[in-house]
Amino acid sequence: MASTKKIRSTTILGLCKDGEVAIGGDGQVTFGDTVLKQKSKKVRKMHNDSILTGFAGSTADAFTLFEKFEKKLEQFNGNLYRSAVELAKEWRSDKYLRRLEAMLAVLNSESSLLISGLGDVIEPDDGIVAIGSGGQYALAAARALLKYSKLTAKEVVEESLRISSSICVYTNENFTIEVLKDNPEKKRRNK
Repeated sequence: MASTKKIRSTTILGLCKDGEVAIGGDGQVTFGDTVLKQKSKKVRKMHNDSILTGFAGSTADAFTLFEKFEKKLEQFNGNLYRSAVELAKEWRSDKYLRRLEAMLAVLNSESSLLISGLGDVIEPDDGIVAIGSGGQYALAAARALLKYSKLTAKEVVEESLRISSSICVYTNENFTIEVLKDNPEKKRRNK
């Protein structure tokens, strides 16, 4: 009889506030009721450090998707929307990729997107992306913190992950947080 246990890992949360873009994730990877790893890194910067990404789901599958997404970003010169749509189309239509069990959260200074293997590319109304087993706890915390605090984007991500880790057994407090700051030179050129 095949094992029905699943590898579960993660809470990923990303958002933009006052020109600062942040994404964070915890480090726990769980198989059934056993913690396999406590310091996994599930978020990273891509495309000349202009895009933040995070994954939830099967680790090997997610690394495959990270590679594919990075190639799409190169192919489409860092265009986040186009790269996300093209990855989702390939993911949905490719026989091998369709079996991958993971989700991606991707952000830059203009957009926040969720990408799934069903061909979905979703831009949340409030710009907050949250995926993984503790994603909904972190999302609720982030919405409240954004509304009722003066915390920075990085601080909101960190505190929301902390709250999620206190509720979700598949989330720990070994956080990795990546941040993009607005480039003032870019703003001057665009005026």
